[in-house]
Amino acid sequence: MELLSALSLGELALSFSRVPLFPVFDLSYFIVSILYLKYEPGAVELARRHPMASWLCAMLHCFGSYILADLLLGEPLIDYFSNNSSVLLASAVWYLIFFCPLDLFYKCVCFLPVKLIFVAMKEVVRVRKIAVGIHHAHHHYHHGWFVMIATGWVKAPPRPACMELSSSPSSRPAGSRCPKPVSSLSSPCLWCPVRCS
Repeated sequence: MELLSALSLGELALSFSRVPLFPVFDLSYFIVSILYLKYEPGAVELARRHPMASWLCAMLHCFGSYILADLLLGEPLIDYFSNNSSVLLASAVWYLIFFCPLDLFYKCVCFLPVKLIFVAMKEVVRVRKIAVGIHHAHHHYHHGWFVMIATGWVKAPPRPACMELSSSPSSRPAGSRCPKPVSSLSSPCLWCPVRCS
C-alpha cells in the first residue's frame, strides 16, 4: 500500500492529461486511420485514378467522428476543418502513405513494433476524444446524460483490439478467429462520394 501512495498515480494521471496531443499523438492517429483506409479494397487504385477523391476519403476517415459529433450537437459540420495544422498533417500522412516512392513510409509504419507504438498512441487519442466529446456535450445539454454518452461514443467508436494489429489482409493468419474489418462510422466508403471499390 505504501508503494501506491509513493507513486502518486493521481498526480501522474493529471500530468499525463496535460500532455498536448498535437503533433505526436495526432500524427499516430492519422497514420493508423489512413492505414485502415489503404487496407480497404480498391483504395490504392482510387488514389491513383482520383487523388482528390482519395484525399477527401482520407480526411473524412480522420475527421469523420468530429463531423458526426457536430451533427449531433447542431454545430457547423465543417468546423473542424478550420484547424489548418491538423488538416495539413493528415494530408501529409495521406500523401506519404499512398504516394511515397517505393512505399518506404508505408513499409516503415507497417513494421509490427512501430505499428504497436502507433496503435497505443492512437488509443490515447481515442480516450481523450471520448472525454472531450462528453465535455463538449455537457456544455450544450447539462443534464442530458444520453446525449453526453452518445457524443462521447460518436467521437471515438470502439474497435476490437484484434482488428488493430491484423486489419491488413496479408498480416492476418489463415485460421485467425478475428473477424474481418467492417466499415465503421468513420469509414471513408460511407462518407466518400466516390466508391472505394
